[in-house]
Amino acid sequence: MSDAIEKPLLAVLSGERRTPPPVWMMRQAGRYLAEYREVRAKAKNFIDFCFSPDLAAEVTLQPIRRFGFDAAIIFADILLVPIALGRKVWFVAGEGPKLDPFDVSLVDQLTEGQSRTVLAPIAETLRRVKPELPGHTTLIGFAGAPWTVATYMVEGGGSKDRFKTRVAAWDQADHFDAMLDKIADATIDYLVMQAEAGADVLKIFDSWAEGLPEPLFERVIIRPTRRIVEGVRAAGVTVPIIGFPRGAGTLYPRYAAETGVTALALDTAVQPEWMHKALPADLPVQGHLDPAALRAGGEVLGSEVDRLLDSWADRPHIFNLGHGITPDVPVAHVEAMLARIRSRA
Repeated sequence: MSDAIEKPLLAVLSGERRTPPPVWMMRQAGRYLAEYREVRAKAKNFIDFCFSPDLAAEVTLQPIRRFGFDAAIIFADILLVPIALGRKVWFVAGEGPKLDPFDVSLVDQLTEGQSRTVLAPIAETLRRVKPELPGHTTLIGFAGAPWTVATYMVEGGGSKDRFKTRVAAWDQADHFDAMLDKIADATIDYLVMQAEAGADVLKIFDSWAEGLPEPLFERVIIRPTRRIVEGVRAAGVTVPIIGFPRGAGTLYPRYAAETGVTALALDTAVQPEWMHKALPADLPVQGHLDPAALRAGGEVLGSEVDRLLDSWADRPHIFNLGHGITPDVPVAHVEAMLARIRSRA
């Protein structure tokens, strides 16, 4: 029996419709789980946590044991690639990631060819997780897309509007595009390594894709993502690739058509009826429950789950959130969401 039949999520990514659809959540290994918080306390900081295969493997498996999700996504972070490029990354409690702001004119100073060495612990985590998963559970590896990674590098951390990065993209286009290429090439090596270590699926997170005019979207979102997909395929990796250009709006169809991704992850603002018409009928989609509805729970959660299940019933669909689960979500709400989805069986 093939993996596509044994694993419901892989079946959907191969073009099948499943009722109920397979389900997992972005950030499903996280602070809303008491068992996660217990393990997190054993690491001196978040980066060390990601680079500790024993701890990272344990928290990757926790939501599978508790909820029986159809996929486990490896516990890591999108800002590990900058470390492989020679940048310093740290996390500040209550503030999030911090980096020394990077001047794109210094792109030649970024180190190259270090992904497999620096990020080897993530491959080890995958190798540890794989044999511990139930046979029907898909293992997902991932990386941040070049644009999103670049925004953190240029801004020195998170930013509401990525204005400094957008200015650099327009004003220093050659340097900026060269930086994106270096991030993309490091990401190719990283994703290939993850597939070799056992990932059944790869996902590319472009968390800050919203708000870009189409010419910039083509340059900084589509072009480097296509470079990654082509590079991964050129290395002989055939596993499905899910792309998530969060907030892409009317540019979602162009992203799907031009990057070569296998499936499209959708954010909470996507209008299903419009998207059905804009996408090829057989293109798998993933998403896109509002994390706030999950936090609210009750009738609101149930009606939103039903709406999305009905909206995507005629297309290959993976049920997920439109962004990551928040730390304050009660476990009971996750259980209620899963019960609602699984009641469609």
